[in-house]
Amino acid sequence: MRVKGVILCGGEGRRLRPLTYYFQKTMIPVGSRQKPLLEYIVKLFRWSNIRDILLLIGYKGMQILNYFEDGSRFGVNIEYLEDPVDGRGSGHALYNAYVKGFFDDVDDLLIYYGDIISDISLNDLVNTHHHYDADVTLAIASGYQIPVGVAYMDGERVRKLVEKPWLDLNVTIGVLTVKRDTMDILGGLARDRDELDIMGDFIPKVIDMGLTVVGYRHDGFWYDVGTTEKYEKLDNDVVDKLYLKIEQ
Repeated sequence: MRVKGVILCGGEGRRLRPLTYYFQKTMIPVGSRQKPLLEYIVKLFRWSNIRDILLLIGYKGMQILNYFEDGSRFGVNIEYLEDPVDGRGSGHALYNAYVKGFFDDVDDLLIYYGDIISDISLNDLVNTHHHYDADVTLAIASGYQIPVGVAYMDGERVRKLVEKPWLDLNVTIGVLTVKRDTMDILGGLARDRDELDIMGDFIPKVIDMGLTVVGYRHDGFWYDVGTTEKYEKLDNDVVDKLYLKIEQ
């Protein structure tokens, strides 16, 4: 089974403004070494022995292309494709790559959202996908900390206030494996919609059709760097430890 890595890094990063007026959101520096976030993700793929990677670029894409070039400096092979101008969203970007033949010689796609940092085992995710012969395998974390306080009320009286509680939920973390054959389903959606999202539109459609969608539980670290508040609170020490792990 041949797997190709796909990293989504074409968005404008509006939640990260004003930083993204100057940086592509996947190129913001993280950790004490101030390496681009995307470099960590690329090295995570290499560490997992997934060496063929497609970067779906758009906004400020030249920053990415000029930094990573063909990927040889990082021990991988990188291809690039600009997001289509006639369709918005991650779904159109992915389907654009499919129709242009970037996935013709692979069985599965390992898709990674470019504003997520994690220590997920991509190998275990792919092995789970193959074990269940799944059409889609979603990386799932148990629990989510909401960014606001929650009031527990009795009528108009507040009985308890919990600041930023953890909720017992199964949450997706922006990493998934998709069987190449499901791209035809994505194509049906792409023809009908000007804006198309992988997680919001494509995956629910696959589930509704009764295809096999399984969850791979990730109990380790993951962090969405998608807002200025989250970026400011990202612990450099945590990032440095993750870098050390994948560079060994």
